[in-house]
Amino acid sequence: MSSAKPQDTNYNYDIGGMRIKYKNKNETFTEDRLISKEPIGQFKAWFDEACNTPQIFEPNAMFLATATKDGIPSVRPVLLKGYGRDGFKFYTNYESRKGHELAQNPNVAAYLYWEPLRRGVRIEGKAEKTSAEDSDRYFQSRPYSSQIGSSASKQSSVIASRETLIVKERELLAQFPEGQVKRPDHWGGYIIIPHSIEFWQGQSDRLHDRIRFRRAKSNEKIDNVLIHKGDNEWVYERLSP
Repeated sequence: MSSAKPQDTNYNYDIGGMRIKYKNKNETFTEDRLISKEPIGQFKAWFDEACNTPQIFEPNAMFLATATKDGIPSVRPVLLKGYGRDGFKFYTNYESRKGHELAQNPNVAAYLYWEPLRRGVRIEGKAEKTSAEDSDRYFQSRPYSSQIGSSASKQSSVIASRETLIVKERELLAQFPEGQVKRPDHWGGYIIIPHSIEFWQGQSDRLHDRIRFRRAKSNEKIDNVLIHKGDNEWVYERLSP
């Protein structure tokens, strides 16, 4: 007879004591420490610092949240591939789950978190497809293996095994030599046109710093106490943690 103890099936594990210290009090993120009075300039400053932090291996890793037309959400990591005044750009399979959801409901949220810096940026807005020319240009800049992978994968569809992908990949490698892979019609870019961008700086006492930029409303009163006038039709305000 086995002497093994029965497996614990309770699954009520208390991890409430897990916590680490964040930054010191003198490293708070106050309004006078803003690099820019509009969010793209501020994002660039933080993103550049993340890129220059050795412990951060993929500073452009971004969690993208989408939802169906009925509001059922889903989230997954993607890679940010460009940003500017027009918005934040990423590329994916149009026939994936997120592609179908974006076709139903263009409202999205995205989040970048740089753990060694205890900083995060939350982006909210609407996603639109980029032009075919933009998608072609980026696709041709990708490594050959990535081009083949995009063509081989029917992203989010059910498959029998990994071998299914390997077989398809071999077929495409034989069919398309390097430099001759065309962008599939089902693959391309999106740009998130933001209406709100929040910058979060973690603090050990959990009185985190949150400064949110948002598009100014028409005829909105700017009092410079709660709502501050920014540049390029943005305003910014501090949120309670």
